[in-house]
Order: sequence, then structure tokens, then C-alpha cells
Amino acid sequence: MRSLQNIFKEIQLVMKIGYARVSTTDQNLEIQLEELKKAGCEKVYKEKVSGTHLKRPELIRMLDQLRQDDQVIVWKLDRLARSTRDLLAICDQIAGSKAGFRSLSETWADTTTPGGKMILTIFAGIAEFERELIVERTRSGRQAAQKRGVKFGRPQKLGSDQIDAIKSLLEKGNSVKKVAETFKTHQATIYRIPAR
Repeated sequence: MRSLQNIFKEIQLVMKIGYARVSTTDQNLEIQLEELKKAGCEKVYKEKVSGTHLKRPELIRMLDQLRQDDQVIVWKLDRLARSTRDLLAICDQIAGSKAGFRSLSETWADTTTPGGKMILTIFAGIAEFERELIVERTRSGRQAAQKRGVKFGRPQKLGSDQIDAIKSLLEKGNSVKKVAETFKTHQATIYRIPAR
């Protein structure tokens, strides 16, 4: 039987950590902070940049400091992630620290319960399936376009007449540097032209 001291130590190890971020329309964190406090968060990371910014230093700081059995709590999912893919990537990082995650507004998003873990696993599977469908559609579209004669990649810097002229100048012994200067292009462009 576990002693009260061991139970107390286990309770102390689980730390509820809140994450709050302003939205584009509402730059006030008060509601989020109040709800996170009610949920028992001992520490709250406050992000003052909107979700349109790719760099979120407080989120990175929080993820770096997570320990096993910590719980990351957010008021709403959109305060943590901008998309399903973003949410799943962040949840993977949290799981990698052996910590849990839950949203106060979306009760199904709770990796501290078996049901919540299952739902996020299903979401991850759907997101992966969606990515594979997009890749397949892109590949099929690209192949169909190539059959129609569409060329992909950067447009050629030099036309076929210019390429013929460059090859001719090189065959006559002109240096790559001089030919590049003549055609106002980089020497690397000249080197990439296949020999006759």
C-alpha cells in the first residue's frame, strides 16, 4: 500500500501548465487567464502575438520546459494551433515529453484520458490520409499537365537561339566568363548548358 507521502509526491509531480494567446480580433487575455486559473494551472505562458506569426516564443519555451506527467491546458484549441496539422504536431511534441494535453472548451481534446487519446489518434490518421490524397492529386495533375506539354520549373533564362550562339562561342574557344558577360548571365548558367 502506498504511503501518504508517496501519494503527495506524485501529486506534486503533476503540474498543470496553461497556455494563453491573444487572437487577431481580441488582444485581451483576461478570459483565458481566468479559465486557466479555475482549471488549477500553476503556471501560464502568455503569448502576445497572434496566430498569424510563425514564431511563438512562449509556446516554444513551454514545450522546452515540459516534464513527464505535466498537463498542458488551453482555453480553446484555436489558442494553441492554427490548423489540425499544427495541433497534431504540437500534441506530438507534448506526448514526446510524456506530458498530457487538454482543452477546456473542447472536452474531447484530452490526452490524459483513453477516449481523448483515441480521438486525437483518429484525427492524426485522417490528417495523414488527407496529406496522401493531396500528394496523389498533385502528382496526377502534374503528369496530366506534362502530357499536354506544360513545362514545370523556372522559365529558361536563355532562348534556344541564345543557347546555340553560346555553344558556338564556346566551341570557338571563348572563355565561359566572357560568354557570360556577353549574355549578361551568371557563369553557372553557361556551365549548365549541355554540350553538343
